[in-house]
Amino acid sequence: MEKLPKIALPIVFVVVVLIILLVKSAVTIGSGERGVLYETLGDGVVTDEAPLDEGFHIIAPWNKVFVYNVRQQELFEREMSVLSSNGLEIKLDASVLYQATTASVAKLHQTRGEDYLQSVIIPAIRSATRSVVGRYTPEQLYSTKRDAIQNEIFEETKKILEPQFIQLNSVLVRDVTLPPTIKQAIERKLKQEQESLEYEFRLVTADKEAQKQIIEAKGKAEANRILSASLTDKILQDKGIEATIKLSESPNSKIIVIGSGDSGMPIILGNQ
Repeated sequence: MEKLPKIALPIVFVVVVLIILLVKSAVTIGSGERGVLYETLGDGVVTDEAPLDEGFHIIAPWNKVFVYNVRQQELFEREMSVLSSNGLEIKLDASVLYQATTASVAKLHQTRGEDYLQSVIIPAIRSATRSVVGRYTPEQLYSTKRDAIQNEIFEETKKILEPQFIQLNSVLVRDVTLPPTIKQAIERKLKQEQESLEYEFRLVTADKEAQKQIIEAKGKAEANRILSASLTDKILQDKGIEATIKLSESPNSKIIVIGSGDSGMPIILGNQ
């Protein structure tokens, strides 16, 4: 009985050590995540192998795993202060859709670290936005060039992020805020332009309608001229004879006086 505790103590110690090693060696990578392996006794971050995929993994207890979200994420940049081409301050809201490049997430960890949003993405989107907006006037930003500006910001930001192992999916310009006086002046100008375009449209429409009526009148006049030239006395008499024959065949009672008209055509008398 005295030997039992002496035998059990090492066993208990070994079991405890094994449990600790197992806990430190077991790694679970969640859905939409990848694990970057760091070999403490090796060369550090493992970049020549694929990152740890979703699921359960066993690693050496002295190594570490850094877990990265590789799903698409959204950064909302509110009221970025930028200058237009004429030096006016503009406030711009934008959403940035991005994600860590799955295959090269280990290189992202090695070169930029886990805080890559603050150290890479935010400075990149602000720099690209200032560069692009600086090419345009407030009027262009407010109206006609919104889509073009959005695309240019996306392309310039993408050039910055791609070499740094970050995938940029989209940049959405949600709002552009101008100084109140500039905004009111632009809105007045746009309203005047719309009214001018509407007036020009009415003038063009009226002119087209007048041209249409002139063409129709000329067509009718030409048709009447041709018809008048073709209607000789002989043709009129023949038409009158044909009409007389048809009327005579009608069941209605009538009196036909031959050759009593001014032109020698029959006169038809009968029921109304």
